[in-house]
Amino acid sequence: MTSSAGNASTRAPDALRDAASAELYGRAVRVLPGGVNSPVRAMRSIGRDPLFVASGAGAEITDVDGNRYVDYVCSWGPLIHGHAHPAVLAAVAEAAAHGTTFGAPTEGEVALAEEVARRIPSIEMLRMTSSGTEASMSAIRLARAATGREPLLKFSGAYHGHVDGLLAEAGSGLATAGIPASPGVPAAATAGTVIVPWNDRDAAVAATERTAFAAILAEPYPANMGLVPPEPGFLELLRDLADATGALLVFDEVISGFRVARGGVQERSGVLPDLTVLGKVIGGGLPAAAYGGPRALMERIAPAGDVYQAGTLSGNPLAVAAGRAEPDDAAGEQGDGGGRGADGQQPAGAAAPGGVGPDPLPGAGRRAERDDRLLEHGADPVLDHAVAGPVAGGPPLPGRPLVGAHGRTSCSWRAISARASKRARLTVPSATPSSAATWAIGRSA
Repeated sequence: MTSSAGNASTRAPDALRDAASAELYGRAVRVLPGGVNSPVRAMRSIGRDPLFVASGAGAEITDVDGNRYVDYVCSWGPLIHGHAHPAVLAAVAEAAAHGTTFGAPTEGEVALAEEVARRIPSIEMLRMTSSGTEASMSAIRLARAATGREPLLKFSGAYHGHVDGLLAEAGSGLATAGIPASPGVPAAATAGTVIVPWNDRDAAVAATERTAFAAILAEPYPANMGLVPPEPGFLELLRDLADATGALLVFDEVISGFRVARGGVQERSGVLPDLTVLGKVIGGGLPAAAYGGPRALMERIAPAGDVYQAGTLSGNPLAVAAGRAEPDDAAGEQGDGGGRGADGQQPAGAAAPGGVGPDPLPGAGRRAERDDRLLEHGADPVLDHAVAGPVAGGPPLPGRPLVGAHGRTSCSWRAISARASKRARLTVPSATPSSAATWAIGRSA
């Protein structure tokens, strides 16, 4: 499939029907820049024009030509249970029947915030937004207000949304001032952003010695450059550097939150940030994100405090309903869900904590269904991101890989330092499992 208005593409395999996608792409490039609403959807990195999706169910998607695929992308992270999960669909339908948005507080927002605060170790209070970019931007504003400083430290290869000050790339040298990575980004917006290589201890130390930062911003498991786990002790170093210099440590857990563990990387590592940025899974497949931290910091945000942030659709009822349904079900599958019985398990037939009725599809069954589809086509259903066991940070539960890969994945299992362990009250076993998964879309029969 080729298009003069689009990508220089390789010829599609004879078995792949794509006439309907080609027709839609021809229409799309006339009204959408590049024919898409987000650059990665253009499929240029795999040398073809985009395939247009018609539907999804479980581990599979079907395009407008009727081709079916095993989906390792799962909307780039939100769909931790795959497509069209019954609990999420039921929650969204019930919420929509009462109204889609009010511009006023709702009970669902409070319940979701309470659940997130229960799960994420460093969060006592949060503010919801509509996208990860918005949450990153707002967290940075809060960090600057709290510290009275402007400079930011980030790491090369990390992506924190298309915020002007973070859409920067490094120049030469171990620690350099950022230069705009896109036309239209003012040089002044990135001048205060210092970029150092990930896992480079010396560069991080040197940068903090030269500059008084408002925030040290990191994806604790960077996943936008192919997953590159932190080397042993690196997250602890960032915590120490922030403490020593008065900067705030900000973890961007948009991808890792609720995925690598019930409480994200900070639960697994025991390293607690000052602020956390969340997205993707928190909205259950609908637009939602949040940033949060200790009450003393978060009460600086208006109207409780003087740091302004607002959004018409922040915490909208549909996204909140989907988010409540998806994390609650994820916790049930991991065996340590909040809101369940005294033994941590949901009684058979009981209402799910998300308020959407009984858990409709046990996790193991859904995982097995996905694994069968992968095995059928020669793939190894290895663990994508390790699932927390009954003990926080414990070994993965057999037969329960999660859906949605972001590059090649291997989860770093490290002992928690005595200080971090005391702060987080976590125990990590000595087992050191590893995992790997290849980011791909494979065609199924």
